[in-house]
Amino acid sequence: MKVPFANLYSQYVSIKEEIDAEIIDVIKNSQYILSEKVEEFELNFSFWNGSKYCVGCGNGTDAIEIALQALNIGPGDEVIVPAMSWVSSAEAVIRQGAKPVFADIDSSTYCLDYRTVEELITAKTKAIMVVHLYGYPADCVLFKSLCKQEGIFLIEDCAQAHGAFLENKKVGTFGDIGIFSFYPGKNLGAYGDAGCLVTDQEELASICKQIRNHGQISKYLFNRIGRNSRLDGIQAAILNVKLKYIDSWNNHRRYLAKLYSELISAKEIVRPFVHETSDHVFHLYVIRTENRNALKSFLEDRDIQSLIHYPQILPEIPSISSHLDTQKLDYPISRMLANEALSIPLSDTLSYEAVHYVSDSINDFFNL
Repeated sequence: MKVPFANLYSQYVSIKEEIDAEIIDVIKNSQYILSEKVEEFELNFSFWNGSKYCVGCGNGTDAIEIALQALNIGPGDEVIVPAMSWVSSAEAVIRQGAKPVFADIDSSTYCLDYRTVEELITAKTKAIMVVHLYGYPADCVLFKSLCKQEGIFLIEDCAQAHGAFLENKKVGTFGDIGIFSFYPGKNLGAYGDAGCLVTDQEELASICKQIRNHGQISKYLFNRIGRNSRLDGIQAAILNVKLKYIDSWNNHRRYLAKLYSELISAKEIVRPFVHETSDHVFHLYVIRTENRNALKSFLEDRDIQSLIHYPQILPEIPSISSHLDTQKLDYPISRMLANEALSIPLSDTLSYEAVHYVSDSINDFFNL
């Protein structure tokens, strides 16, 4: 049995007629940039997420940079970010001229460790950026309280956590601003690059809209230095269709994740943690084992595709470390995850049979 990590085409086939009709409608009306389709998606997404405002933009990385700029974070400022995340979390901070200060992650949730973060706050700290890694919500209740106490901003990187809940609130609604990526492989993915920001602050949303469109208030009236990062009409139309299905797709992911956790019996495997007050949407189903590389090769021999997210902690990526102070802290949990994490197949179209086959193969590896 061949099990790819994900099959984006099978998802398209399931909603092909709706997608094709929407794309043709955009082409017919020739509304490609910041069109009615974009406004419709922004309204729909903000309502679905429980946010007052949504601002569509070019991609998730741009969304982080726009958020930082809108919050006036720049040279001389520090932003606390997790040592384990996709490179954008730190890259965006550096591109704004600010300094990323890395904190270790929690050994269970793989999100920012609150205790570590507390020790890193200084007079230069302007914001904490929590990353809802793999689809698990970071403890934003604690971080929101901490940010209020310290007078700093809370930024939520929700790029992997569309629809995740914490205490009955969706991620992106706790911080001053939340960012989402709609990269094709995400739980809610476009057919190219796309992203958005969400916030409950009207002025902040207005600033973000200006920044994404060359700093314009209206055509040829430039209020600030901005950029060209506009969500296009075709991607917005596609996302509008997919948004209707995201809840059912997430439910399928949750069910498959539960099935994995029940079927994988090898004691050498650490399975994902889920707290009773949190709702994991399993953008990735990540297991841990000291035999990660050997297991990955074994699965490949059985035609099972697995991936490593991510093989290197952010402070040790050369392009990032060159912007840091010479003194290096230790990040034991982040480093452990980099060395042991393996993402196994999970998607909204993956079959139960495939989950059984992958689980049996993992158990076989440790029983040989």
